[in-house]
Amino acid sequence: MQRKIAIIGTGYVGITTAICFGYLGHKVLCVDKDRKKIEKLKRGAIPIYEPGLEEMFEGCQKNIKFTTNLTEAVCENEVIFICVGTPPKKDGSIDLTQFKEVIRSIAKYLDGYKVIVNKSTVPVGTGEWTKEEIRKYYKGDFSVVSNPEFLREGSALKDFLEPDRIVIGVEDKKAKNIILDIYSSINAPKVITDIKSAELIKYAANAFLATKISFINEIANLCEKAGGDVKKVAEGIGLDKRIGPKFLNAGIGYGGSCFPKDIDGLIKIADHKKYNFRLLKAVSIVNERQKRNFVKKIKRILTKIRGKTVCVWGLAFKPNTDDVRKSPAVEIIKSLQKSGYKIQAYDPIAMENAKKDLTRENIKFCKSAFEAAKRADILALITEWPEFSEIDMKKIKKLMRHPYILDGRNQFNPQEMRQIGFYYEGMGRK
Repeated sequence: MQRKIAIIGTGYVGITTAICFGYLGHKVLCVDKDRKKIEKLKRGAIPIYEPGLEEMFEGCQKNIKFTTNLTEAVCENEVIFICVGTPPKKDGSIDLTQFKEVIRSIAKYLDGYKVIVNKSTVPVGTGEWTKEEIRKYYKGDFSVVSNPEFLREGSALKDFLEPDRIVIGVEDKKAKNIILDIYSSINAPKVITDIKSAELIKYAANAFLATKISFINEIANLCEKAGGDVKKVAEGIGLDKRIGPKFLNAGIGYGGSCFPKDIDGLIKIADHKKYNFRLLKAVSIVNERQKRNFVKKIKRILTKIRGKTVCVWGLAFKPNTDDVRKSPAVEIIKSLQKSGYKIQAYDPIAMENAKKDLTRENIKFCKSAFEAAKRADILALITEWPEFSEIDMKKIKKLMRHPYILDGRNQFNPQEMRQIGFYYEGMGRK
C-alpha cells in the first residue's frame, strides 16, 4: 500500500531514506530549513555522494517533493520520519538540540493521528521524552516509533533495500501495522521490540563492530612484535562461524560520522546510568592509539632516510564516500603538518571536503595518485580505494625519491611490492 511519508532532515540518512521510499512507491515530502539545499534538491541536485543514489532519484522523482514548510509536512502526511543530526558534544555526549526543536515544532502542528518515527541516533529514553514533550502541546492520539538506520556510506542503497534486519521499536498495534506496511516490499527480518531496546540496538551494533576492529588492531600490534602475519591470523579466526570474517581488517582504526560518535555516546549513556563500560572505553583508547602509532611509523622511516615529503593516498574515512568526518587520514595529516612535514595528498572523491578540514600549510592537494607520489620520500596508504590497488606501482617507484610504502590498510601484497623494489611495511605483517 502506498503511504504518505514526511522526512524531516535532508542529510545523508534523510535523503537516502526519502529516495528509497520513493523508489518503493511511497509518496514522500522532504522538509529542511536550509532553503538553498531544498532549492538544489528541487532542481535534482543530490547534496551527498553515494554510489547509485543519483540514478535512483532520477527514476522516482515523481514520488518525492521538497519543502521548507514543516506545517505542510506534518499536516499532509500520516507518517513522519525524523532524520536530523545528533552530533557529539565536546564531552562525547549527544547533542539533541535539533531533534528536540523538531519534536516541539511537530507537536504544535499536529492536527490528527500521526506516527512519529525516529531514525536519528539518540540516547535510550529519548522516545519516552518525545511522548511526554508532545503531550505538552497536543492532547490527541499519536504514536512514537524508534526505527534506527543501519546505512553504511558507500553501500547505503543495498543496506536500505536488502538489509540484514529492520528494527521497529513500537508500543501499539496500530503504529506497528503502519510501519510494517511501509516496509512490506522489503524482504528482511523485522525485529519488533519496545522503544528503549530499539534505541539501544543501534548503539550496541556499532559498539560491537568497533570492538572487533580494535581487537584485530591489537592482534596486529602483537603480530609485529611476535613475527606473525595478522592477515593470516584474521583469516584463521574469521573462518570460525561464531566470529566471521567481517571487520577483521587490521589498519589505522575506524573513523566516520557514526562509530566514534556512537562509541562515545554509549559510554556517556552508561556513565549517566552509573555503569562503568570499561570494555568500550578500551576500544576507544585502542582506536586513538592506532592513529598515533601510524604517525610514529612514518616519522621513524623519514628520520632514517632524512626525508620530509609524505605522499598520502586516501582522505575519506572509507572508500566509496566523500565523507571526511573523523577520518583517520585528516587526523594523521594534521599531526604530520604540526611536525613540519610536507604532504602531497590525493583522494578520488573526498578532496574538496578535505580542503575544508585541513589548513593549506605544508600540503599540496594533487590531481592524481601519480602526482602525489612525485618526489615523495614515503607513500602512506590510508584509505583503501580500489583505484590504488590497480595502479602501476613500477611507475610509482620511479616517481618517488625514496621507495618506501607504509600500507595502513594492508591493501598491497608485501612480496610483490618488495619484488618491485619497495621497502614495504604493513600493519601487523612480517
